[in-house]
Amino acid sequence: MLERLARSVIAAPRLVLGAALLIAIAAAIFGVPVTKHLAAGGQQDPNSESAHVTRVLADKFGISDQSLVFMLTSEQGVKSPQMRAVASDLERQLKESGDVLNLTSAWTAPPPVAEDLFGTDGKSGLIVAGLTGGENDAQKHAATLIKSLAVDRDGVSIKAGGVATLYNQIVTQSEKDLLVMESIAIPISFVVLVWIFGGLYAALLPLVVGVFSIVGAMSILRGLTFVTDVSVFALNLAVAMGLALAIDYSLLIISRYREEVNAGKPRDEALVLTMTTAGRTVLFSALTVALALVALILFPMYFLKSFGYAGVAVVFVGAIAALVIVPAVVTLLGDRIDALDVRRLIRKILGRPEPVAKDVTETFWYRNTKRVMARAVPIAVVIVTALVVLGLPFLDGKFGFPDDRVLPASASVHQVGNEMRRNFNNNSSTNLSVIAEGVGAVPPSGIDQYATDLSKIEDVKEVAAPTGAFIRGMKVGPPSGATGIKDGTALFTVQTGAKPYTADAERQLDAIHALPGPGDTTVKIGGGAQLDRDAVDGIVDKLPLVLAIIAIVTFALLFLLTGSVVLPLKALVLNVLSLTATFGALIWIFQEGHLGGFGTEVTGTIVATMPMLLFCIAFGLSMDYEVFLISRIREYWMASGRTRADNDEAVALGVARTGRVVTAAAMIMTIAFAALIAAQVSFMRMFGTGLTIAIVVDATIIRMLLVPSFMRMLGRYNWWAPKPLVKLHDRIGFSD
Repeated sequence: MLERLARSVIAAPRLVLGAALLIAIAAAIFGVPVTKHLAAGGQQDPNSESAHVTRVLADKFGISDQSLVFMLTSEQGVKSPQMRAVASDLERQLKESGDVLNLTSAWTAPPPVAEDLFGTDGKSGLIVAGLTGGENDAQKHAATLIKSLAVDRDGVSIKAGGVATLYNQIVTQSEKDLLVMESIAIPISFVVLVWIFGGLYAALLPLVVGVFSIVGAMSILRGLTFVTDVSVFALNLAVAMGLALAIDYSLLIISRYREEVNAGKPRDEALVLTMTTAGRTVLFSALTVALALVALILFPMYFLKSFGYAGVAVVFVGAIAALVIVPAVVTLLGDRIDALDVRRLIRKILGRPEPVAKDVTETFWYRNTKRVMARAVPIAVVIVTALVVLGLPFLDGKFGFPDDRVLPASASVHQVGNEMRRNFNNNSSTNLSVIAEGVGAVPPSGIDQYATDLSKIEDVKEVAAPTGAFIRGMKVGPPSGATGIKDGTALFTVQTGAKPYTADAERQLDAIHALPGPGDTTVKIGGGAQLDRDAVDGIVDKLPLVLAIIAIVTFALLFLLTGSVVLPLKALVLNVLSLTATFGALIWIFQEGHLGGFGTEVTGTIVATMPMLLFCIAFGLSMDYEVFLISRIREYWMASGRTRADNDEAVALGVARTGRVVTAAAMIMTIAFAALIAAQVSFMRMFGTGLTIAIVVDATIIRMLLVPSFMRMLGRYNWWAPKPLVKLHDRIGFSD
């Protein structure tokens, strides 16, 4: 198939490139506006208990979880005429907007509720509006309202916060981050490509493939928005991964092509041979990476699903582009692919001689691999021990739901959130909503008794009963929020003193769940700590299935490539080891706050979706390099006498032939993902940091040290498989 494709491209390169250009233009026109159709939410499990409560609150009680909070501040105090007038005007405009489902104001709410909506300093007050539209549209309504209403006037400062504002500002910030990321990654990548390839034409080719991959993935994501929710953060992955994989694949193809030409083959035949060997590796690698990423679609949160969509899309488009565009450009340019060699110009300016071609056995990669294999056991023991120790902090990981602190301190939603935590007795974002369904036959005394029982639970400050009673536990003051009984469902608002993400909050949830509902009805909890618990549970519940699928798919594909059952097991173990240090580093930096948390506000937790997201993506990318390396080692092994010495020589030659390619590809991929560290959304900064560490560890410690060590210790057993599987591989396995 690949040979026929290569010969077809060689026969009509201009036609192929013309068609590719038209497709790229159409994809750009359709796909570039995708940011306007993406959402910032998706961290919540839609099938969870808290999600059910959210729907009940909206449908039966007219309470939206998409809050828009206006914090009014004045040195004249909250009771001043100016403050009252501004607050009254804001309330009126919010009610008239048509986008507000429910509204509570410190200046018009009943005294028990208003008490907690005024700051303790007497200078600040809150107006809380619940917006219509859900996760996707509420943020757009918030943007419109903020633009017209969050304007300082008459000595009163007005700042916007709340969940809807958070989502809106995340989308805006992500668009800015994407531009910053591109402005960092593309120029630096081009400079590195010039250094790697030499010729400017050869250096530009991977960027062309990268741009094609990115706009193609954007158009696929845009199409998906018509049928499902897609997270705005998936776009960051599409850009970083599209650029990185396009360069990986192009680099592998061009390097193998140059190798075949230097060996004396005619250019067209060298290109055909390249596409049937390196092209096969690209196709196989893309399949492996895509199948690792598709596992993300199994999770219930559309945040994780979206990364699966983006990853599969960009891998699919990138592989096709590399297999079609690269050979077309190479055919069209011919010898000019190496033209404008900047390295030659620099050597001439510096008066240095041209480098002399070395035999593969004289290269650094070959000699280093031989040295490593000579000390295989001690090297393996030291590195495995070090990686496990570095990963130990992950055992203390605490996972939570992202809040306003994921944005920089300059964001108004972050400022309002900090002020609510510091200056207000009740932070409504931590309140729990408890609903009891089917209470129609329960007398009011039974309802109040349940509220009283709730108030006696440890760290419950106060309970607002649906009968209108405020039952105080710690005498702190009444909570805000609606109460009532609608269609046989009772709503209790619980103000809690337990800090989020702590053992106290978990114990409190357990106690509420254990408490019999009024009239022995079933109760469900939403908000605050329950959101955090449901987010973690939604991942943990699917984790065994996802890990099993990744392991089985990886094992099966590597078996089809190698014919061995040992090498796939070795790959799985080493890939997991390469991620231990990454996970440990994330906890150490972003949860515990070392290295200043890389400029983020440390909350003592990390976003629950991040570890699984990093695992799937980093695992898939590490398999990319595994396929590059193992496929070349296998070529030498199959051409040898298949003795133990031949195994060692095949490993050394395979590493020598791919070492420069893997290192260069890893360098480019590191640049692409390290650019994400510039993101101002903290969990995307964590994402970029994690992938950067994972790639560096995998391309250096794993591929240069552990793979040769393990393959030296295993010897001929690297290639072992039971006889029935040997026969199966002979029938259906991949071969050159």
